[in-house]
Amino acid sequence: MLKAGKLDSDLLKKIVFEKITYKSPEVLTRPGIGEDCAVIDFGEYECVMSTDPITAAINEIGRLAIHITCNDIASNGIRPLGIMLAVMLPVGTTEADISLMMEQAGQTAAELGVEIIGGHTEITSAVNTPVIVSTAIGKGKKGKSQQAKEMKPGDFIMMTKSAGIEGTGIIASDFENQLEEFCTNEELLEAKKMLSQVSVVKDGIVAGSIGTSGMHDITEGGVLGAVWEMCQISGTGCELWIDKIPVKGITKKICDVFHINYLRLISSGCMLIIVRPENKQLLEEAMNEANVEISCIGQIKEKQYGIMSSDCGNGKLCEIFPPESDELYKVIG
Repeated sequence: MLKAGKLDSDLLKKIVFEKITYKSPEVLTRPGIGEDCAVIDFGEYECVMSTDPITAAINEIGRLAIHITCNDIASNGIRPLGIMLAVMLPVGTTEADISLMMEQAGQTAAELGVEIIGGHTEITSAVNTPVIVSTAIGKGKKGKSQQAKEMKPGDFIMMTKSAGIEGTGIIASDFENQLEEFCTNEELLEAKKMLSQVSVVKDGIVAGSIGTSGMHDITEGGVLGAVWEMCQISGTGCELWIDKIPVKGITKKICDVFHINYLRLISSGCMLIIVRPENKQLLEEAMNEANVEISCIGQIKEKQYGIMSSDCGNGKLCEIFPPESDELYKVIG
């Protein structure tokens, strides 16, 4: 029996990617480990598309459904322009429940300047909690989409904001009662407010204007998973500096309560950006001007170096392993 969460990389290759045999000449970027978006040739322009489900959150599902795929489009340095939602709701769902979800989705889309252009809504016994699958679409000039395959040894690994943003917000919102014994009201409020910080559209657009060697919004699998996936795309190694990865105190506290690793926790709201050494200062200045926190957390190495992190102590490096089921699923079951 398979674990909850997205399929691990080996299984995804074996039972999903290998079954896709037809290749259209218009498709520029196809499915692959760590690839957030498909890119399609539209002549002078490229169409950038991404699709993702929201299954692990309940209270903020409408809001997160918009952010999750818009973030993917932004990871290509492209502004999202439209989104479609397939909404599947369990028997017993009320009109008020649907109204709240769509109010969240509509408000969030308006804030991002993205139109909800279609979808599907149904009540079904096939699900026992709400599920929303969102598909976002963006348009950019041909050749402007940022590609992680451009990563090269010597490039710096940059990260916006702090680790575990989305996971912290979901756990605090859906498990508030369990956390009241360990956290103050102020800490719980801080944690729940993190769900208002899960957009990386600004991050991606700003970085795209400078030029990158690739970007990846940090979702399931957390920071370590995102770094591993990007190195897989580019065929490179890396050295990740664990002590340089920013994390909020409340995120650490919540992870300690549930005995989970914040570096493997879903982190929508953080963008991983790979940048050439000559563009590092320009990127930092642009992000500071846009009021987006950014940190340098590592450097790309040759493939034979391995995908490594500095958290072993005694100056030794540890191998970063492929992402498995996100730490969030240890909490929500």
